[in-house]
Amino acid sequence: MSRLRPPARSAVRALRPHLPRGLRVRLVVAFLLAAAFGALLTAGLTFQRARAAILDRAEETAVTDLRAQLDSLAPELTLPPTTEDLRGLTRQLDQAGGARAWHSSASYRGGEPVAASPGAPPVPEELRETVRDSGRAVHQRTEHDGSPWLALGMPVTYSDSPGNTDTTTATATPTATTTGTGSGSDTLSGLTVYAAFPLDEDQADIDALVTAAQAGAVPALALALVPALFAARSVLRPVRRLRHGAERIAAGELTTRLDTEGRDELADLTRAFNTMAETLEGDAAELRRLEAGARRFAADVAHELRTPLAAMAAVTEVLDEDAASGVLPADTEDAVRLISEEVRTLARMVEDLMEVSRFDAKAAPVHREDVDLRTLVTKTLQLRGWAHGERVRADLPEPAPVHVDPRRIDVVLGNLVANALHHGRPPVTVAVRTRDDRVRVTVTDRGPGIPDDALPHVFDRFYKADAARPRSGGSGLGLAIAHENAALHGGTLTAANHPDGGAVFTLTLPSAASSPGTT
Repeated sequence: MSRLRPPARSAVRALRPHLPRGLRVRLVVAFLLAAAFGALLTAGLTFQRARAAILDRAEETAVTDLRAQLDSLAPELTLPPTTEDLRGLTRQLDQAGGARAWHSSASYRGGEPVAASPGAPPVPEELRETVRDSGRAVHQRTEHDGSPWLALGMPVTYSDSPGNTDTTTATATPTATTTGTGSGSDTLSGLTVYAAFPLDEDQADIDALVTAAQAGAVPALALALVPALFAARSVLRPVRRLRHGAERIAAGELTTRLDTEGRDELADLTRAFNTMAETLEGDAAELRRLEAGARRFAADVAHELRTPLAAMAAVTEVLDEDAASGVLPADTEDAVRLISEEVRTLARMVEDLMEVSRFDAKAAPVHREDVDLRTLVTKTLQLRGWAHGERVRADLPEPAPVHVDPRRIDVVLGNLVANALHHGRPPVTVAVRTRDDRVRVTVTDRGPGIPDDALPHVFDRFYKADAARPRSGGSGLGLAIAHENAALHGGTLTAANHPDGGAVFTLTLPSAASSPGTT
């Protein structure tokens, strides 16, 4: 036999997106639930009170009617009564019941109740015991044939009048009382009368209350929907304003401010938002000021260093010639070569800083030409002495027309190949491919690759994957400048690791047909 299994978690997750999650829906549902709970609680309390009132009225009326009938019929009863006397009394009570249509029975001194109607329901034993023990009128609600009934038990007393001891008067009483014998007394006669009648009419009144409550529940909830929507709107309006304000702040509009209305929690939140926006605006202005100062400082320093570096480069060239001619002592030659190398490194760094400052100022000039990218790759390798030998290989199978600035693309290619030779392992492969409207250049080495934690930062300025390695000849700006040059041409430059080992740098440029016009 197969068993039912609970739905899988994936199925439950699939159903969740279809459920309404908006704040408006939740507010309206919460409001309706609160209204429904309040209406249900009120209706329940009202129903209990009304039901109790209806049943209490029915019980009081029945007790009063039965007492009145016994006050009229009991005095004619001979004490002690025979079974026929009891049956006759109950027959008269049944006939006098009228619209209430009760079924009565009577007993004397704890005997079995005698009834005139064969269809009379049995007297509950609990009711008989309660009447016998308390000596007063008692009522009890019971079930008979699936319908609610009310059963009554009432003891009958007899009264001795003063001066006339031969006269005995019976009377129904809800409470047994005994007075002094000198002036007459009311004493329990031992006669107990029971009556039972259906509560169908009273139950119909109760059912009518339930029907009326059910009929009024739907209109009440429908009416509650109006204030629910109004309340949701009043709450969501400032929330929407806060959302739009946050979106404008995220878009860079730091001057955004919201009007504050009221003194509730949402108004406090709006004031906090305005304070936050004001703080962000101040911080952003301060950061822009500091960034502009740093850029200006780097550009000024690089500009001021160009003149003395040019003079130093001229001097080192003369010293290099003397060192090459062998006129200098050996120690001096080593010092001259070291100074010359450091001067060239410093000159390259100054040029890189000047280039970075142009990128930051959006002032980098771009002079585009229609060229074949294969030609640019070949010239780059030849100018740097990489065209011969096995250290660098060129894979240029097909034409690759582009509309670019040759000098800037040469810088990109030179930086990529130099980086592959310095940090990777030869042979380095430079491949050019054309696909659709894009031209792709890949530079692949055979080295250990780029560490995973360094991949997101390879194009950051002054970033070095291994901070503990000895100082290299690079400035840490080559890949950053290459990335900026690629962006100037509407292209991209990415870095990844080859599955077979080594790093792969991919330069993607628009083809000549889709490139922007000359700048």
